[in-house]
Amino acid sequence: MTPESHAPTSTDDDLRPGPPPGCPAHGLGPGGLHRLHEAEDLGALYEQLREQHGPVAPVLLHDDVPMWIVLGHAENLHMVRSPSQYCRDSRIWTPLREGLVKPDHPLMPHIAWQPIASHAEGDEHKRLRGAVMGAISTIDFRSLRRYINRSTQVIVNRFCEAGEADLVGQFTEHLPMAVMCEILGMPDEYNDRLVEAARDALKGTETAIASHSYVMDALSRLTATRRVQPEEDLASYLITHPARLSDDEVREHLRLVLFAAYEATTNLLSNVLLTVLIDPRFRAQLNGGQMTVPEAVEQSLWNEPPFSTVFAYFAKQETELGGQRIRRGDGLLFAPLPANVDPRVRPDLKASMQGNRSHLAFGGGPHECPGQDIGRSIADVGVDALLMRLPDVELDCDVEELRWTASIASRHLVELPVQFAPKPPQDVQEVPNHKPVAAQRSDWQIGNPQPQAAPAAAQPQPAAAQPQPDPVLPQPVPGPPAVAEPPRRKGVWQRFLSWWRGY
Repeated sequence: MTPESHAPTSTDDDLRPGPPPGCPAHGLGPGGLHRLHEAEDLGALYEQLREQHGPVAPVLLHDDVPMWIVLGHAENLHMVRSPSQYCRDSRIWTPLREGLVKPDHPLMPHIAWQPIASHAEGDEHKRLRGAVMGAISTIDFRSLRRYINRSTQVIVNRFCEAGEADLVGQFTEHLPMAVMCEILGMPDEYNDRLVEAARDALKGTETAIASHSYVMDALSRLTATRRVQPEEDLASYLITHPARLSDDEVREHLRLVLFAAYEATTNLLSNVLLTVLIDPRFRAQLNGGQMTVPEAVEQSLWNEPPFSTVFAYFAKQETELGGQRIRRGDGLLFAPLPANVDPRVRPDLKASMQGNRSHLAFGGGPHECPGQDIGRSIADVGVDALLMRLPDVELDCDVEELRWTASIASRHLVELPVQFAPKPPQDVQEVPNHKPVAAQRSDWQIGNPQPQAAPAAAQPQPAAAQPQPDPVLPQPVPGPPAVAEPPRRKGVWQRFLSWWRGY
């Protein structure tokens, strides 16, 4: 695919009105290629492209910029695992070098080269990614899971008494931000304003630049503070790593981790909760112990990956992929959504994928998502804790009424209304301790009942408070004399659950 063959022209045809919505030609550009950003149903378009072109298809982006989209599972894997043929450095992208991609192009924030690990190559990539991986490796995931659980309880406390909630606006958009702020080292920055700013920046609205600046100001303050006073958090480990990252590099990687993890985990949480609520197989298996929440998460990663496509890879040399001739400087979209439903690897989309982690939701190769275990932990613990608090939660609308906002990059559930029996708030400040529990009922006993004392009127009172010998009882002895029952300590399993869940 060459840019010349798909470049827009300045003929009078460009001034004519486009076809009306619903027309078969709607969404088509020069050369009859489909414009991805105009597709009303990207999933259906991907299957149409697969049928027409095979596992790699030519498409158009905004301003009719040419691009390949990789639809096949094997072809996506080959691309991301072949750094000698494909890279993430957009500076070699032919349309960009030839001026077809303007500075204000809607996708420039995603495609423009930046000095970060996800765009770097060779030794520079090793230096930057090594710092990120080194910082992530310091995370204590046992403590992290406890923090996720406590954060879930705090968030659920906000709506548990109402008996109804929007799990997207009130839960899945908040839990990832609360956890990521803790991991990065700025828990005090977490609030509704930061959540709104992150969502707005990712949506690309008119206020996206201001919202992005708000987030970057918080990250700049964090970087400056940790440069002077390091602590036990990801920002500090990035600063103190032997790679010697500059303040700009630290701030940019914090931004990358925050935005990527937030968007991906928000979508993942929403998708898993929706699946659990509407698919009777999942809910029955979860309650019956046949399917764990992590297994439900993996199934969701197959069916609805957090990112539909990732911008972008670029050909370093002329090559061939999926039967298509790829020229040097061509751009290719890594596409987990169509790759995960490639009929060559999933001929039956209804088949269970339990135990199979070969999906492409987190990419692969040198640029595979370094924080995927963080996202899985947030989804695993968050969904489990929510279902423990609200076991009777159910969808409060018809599935057909649910709305989504879709872009080339991802599909985001707008609302997830649910209802449940109102629950009292939980004390999230209480920490595990060794205080004795309240005394149990003394008249509760499994087995033979304890001997009952005679009525008070029939019992003679001793003249002095002297110890009395035990009465001689007939054989067999039914049990020891009645004594005050000591406080009953939690069993091993209950103590383990309390420790695991952080309360």
